[in-house]
Amino acid sequence: MPTSVLRRTAGQLFMVNLPGPVLDRATRDFLAEQCPGGVILFKRNIRSAEQLRRLVADIHATGAGVPPLVALDHEGGRVDRLPHPPFTHFPPMATVAERGDAKLAVAVGRAMGRELRAVGIDLDFAPVLDVWSNPRNRVIGDRAFGTTPQAVARFALAFARGLAQAGVLACGKHFPGHGATVGDSHFVLPRVRRSRREFAAVDLLPFARAAAAGIPALMTAHVVIPALDGRRPATVSPHICRDLLRRRLRFRGVLFSDDLEMQAMAGHRRVGRAAVEALQAGCDMLLVCQSVAAAHEAMAAVEEALARGRLDEATITASLARIHGLRRRLAPPPARATFGWPAHERLARQLAAATQARVAG
Repeated sequence: MPTSVLRRTAGQLFMVNLPGPVLDRATRDFLAEQCPGGVILFKRNIRSAEQLRRLVADIHATGAGVPPLVALDHEGGRVDRLPHPPFTHFPPMATVAERGDAKLAVAVGRAMGRELRAVGIDLDFAPVLDVWSNPRNRVIGDRAFGTTPQAVARFALAFARGLAQAGVLACGKHFPGHGATVGDSHFVLPRVRRSRREFAAVDLLPFARAAAAGIPALMTAHVVIPALDGRRPATVSPHICRDLLRRRLRFRGVLFSDDLEMQAMAGHRRVGRAAVEALQAGCDMLLVCQSVAAAHEAMAAVEEALARGRLDEATITASLARIHGLRRRLAPPPARATFGWPAHERLARQLAAATQARVAG
């Protein structure tokens, strides 16, 4: 395979971050040379609604016929990257779910999706499918839709339907479950001490229902679950990504890794090794979210693994096909959306007021 083809193939397997709010010359050169399959944006990339729309359009224009997917972590509550106003700040999803109305979760997902699509965002790394089963777990906490698997499955999938109605792809997270941990995988490698039966009954149930419902994408968790694989974090475990998710749960969508620069991974393996192992385990698209240098290193490692036959060609071809299928599900963004959504603001205020009344009562 020619070097240029290898580089492009490797690049399509990655979603990367950019250093700033505009595409400077160095960033444009990086996108043109490495051809990443996607870009994830953070607060450092966002200054205003109009600037964000221009940035997303510029990113899409770099794709040489295959526009990169543009994604955001946008959950409501404390995971919210967008400026207010004009974007609406919704409360945590635990607040949405406590009303007990799945139609309300659909409405919130649809409202958030409309605002994302107005600036061209393709994919939202939401909903959280973790069950908040450990009260000491603050990394998930009120980001979860509930403390029981049934509630999480019901309301998270309703939220995902709302995103889809607005033309935004949903990506559920963090497979196979981060809700029982104490440690935060941004800083440590957590372990989940559950039996296989308990894990299946609690943590896996929302993911199983999401797979059955045809959710377009899922994201892995950097956690060790000894009942499923005692040696490797889920992101680099074939037992979890391939055998459990693909074969047993029959998930057909795109499997994203969580950020390979998080300490749960980076503290134990270099980013290049982690990237190759995650693809070998069954991930389709890899997040490298903090530095362009790390993205270069990871892409080079995957390119070398492809050249040396360490990555199975049929497996990579299948991953690329799933990523292409994800792009085909996209509807075109509005030609010229206006910013400001009074109905969304009213909905957010109603949710917040209901919570305050419940607490006061």
